[in-house]
Amino acid sequence: MVSHVHTVAFQGIEAVAVNVQVMVAPGKMNIHIVGLPDKAVAESRERVQAALHASGLSMPVKKVTVNLAPADLPKEGSHYDLPIALGLMAALGAIPGDALDGFVVLGELALDGTIAPVAGALPAAMGANALGKGLICPHASGPEAAWAGADIDILAPRSLIAIANHFRGTQVLSRPEAMIRQAPANLPDMADIKGQETAKRALEVAAAGGHNLLMVGPPGSGKSMLAQRLPSILPRLSPRELLDVSMIASIAGALAGGKLSDRRPFRAPHHSASMAAMVGGGIKARPGEVSLAHNGVLFLDEFPEFSPAVLDSLRQPLESGECAIARANHRVSYPARIQLVAAMNPCRCGMAGEPGYRCARGERCRTDYQARISGPLLDRIDLRIEVPAVSAADLIRPAPSESSAAIAARVARAREIQEDRYGALGLPSSTTNAHCPTALVEQVAAADEAGLHLLHEAAEKLGFSARAYHRVLKVARTLADLDGADAVGRIHLAEAISYRIAGDRIASAA
Repeated sequence: MVSHVHTVAFQGIEAVAVNVQVMVAPGKMNIHIVGLPDKAVAESRERVQAALHASGLSMPVKKVTVNLAPADLPKEGSHYDLPIALGLMAALGAIPGDALDGFVVLGELALDGTIAPVAGALPAAMGANALGKGLICPHASGPEAAWAGADIDILAPRSLIAIANHFRGTQVLSRPEAMIRQAPANLPDMADIKGQETAKRALEVAAAGGHNLLMVGPPGSGKSMLAQRLPSILPRLSPRELLDVSMIASIAGALAGGKLSDRRPFRAPHHSASMAAMVGGGIKARPGEVSLAHNGVLFLDEFPEFSPAVLDSLRQPLESGECAIARANHRVSYPARIQLVAAMNPCRCGMAGEPGYRCARGERCRTDYQARISGPLLDRIDLRIEVPAVSAADLIRPAPSESSAAIAARVARAREIQEDRYGALGLPSSTTNAHCPTALVEQVAAADEAGLHLLHEAAEKLGFSARAYHRVLKVARTLADLDGADAVGRIHLAEAISYRIAGDRIASAA
């Protein structure tokens, strides 16, 4: 007899249907698993036997063959334990054979028969919903899977015995409730920052348009402090963005307790991060920091201290909004539409350009340090600002600074303008000025005659690339949105160009 159980394999955040076929036939007692299983899948036979024994079900004294179809698709992970066990139980008559036809199953088994949580419950639920089936998943993964939709039938048992009792009708399982993780009440606030008015203005512009930002300044000037307060002025995730972000976090096993959060991701990897950690990879091609920051912020402190190869690996995700991981036997793509925020010292000693300080190595200290950032990567950064050291007068002055709530209100209004604009053009409502398609830039950021004259002069004198030209227009469009202006004026272009000029010294070094 052959029983069939539906499960999934993961390719990126996509769930690919897999059919688990279990056959019990005469022969020497053993379990054979075929269909390109990895080490974790091959070891499931030991977990399945122990879990069935703990649940009061003896293994048959026969040969058991488990086929994971399609046979040419690599199978990775421990979530195949539960479908294999349920297929074997169906083959032995412990549960009705047709009871599992309407479900996709995934879960890892403990030796005592309980079901442990696994990564990928939310993408699996989305895939099951697309197939018109329900989902059986671990109890701890139920709140996460419930976000796939109210119409999908979800069972989240704690053990094999609970599943058997449910299908017998002796202990019916209730549908899990979708849960959301509450945002911390004590988020860092912009009011904590004294001085640095220019930097705070640039941070507001970056948040309003989703622009990349580079801050250059001496140690202790407040660069990291500013970046850590960026999430407090960003708008919350839309429902579509929330699902996209949560599916990536689910694949990475980063959803604590199955609870989702509508706060935008803020990832701050250490500068020792490898390329696989940054853009994704490894044996199972897991998502990296770039993908985990999708629809959020990737903050790189000590920017030049990252490996040049790691930094240059960001160029393609910044341009295309996705991260493609190619291997010899497969290719995986993860979404990676991020806002890059970077902070760096002007030189290795950190004090170049500061009044009264003279570096022992001279100008070479600064040029060598800044040359670690390639010109093509720097060209993709819209806003480049210098963050000078805070004076004692700024620290002593008691005048209160503007709060994050006030700045967030202006950012939200600018984002609403962009949502209406790009929605009318047939683009996704989450599109920001920073991600406006190149073909539409000059249409949505049409400037007046004085502004165009200024822009053309600046482009010729400063040698803007085509990308830099368009990015200046995008920043100017954001500045106009913050002012509530329909057209981009000369004053908006002048400010946008000033953010580009601030990085000229770094560009010449690179």
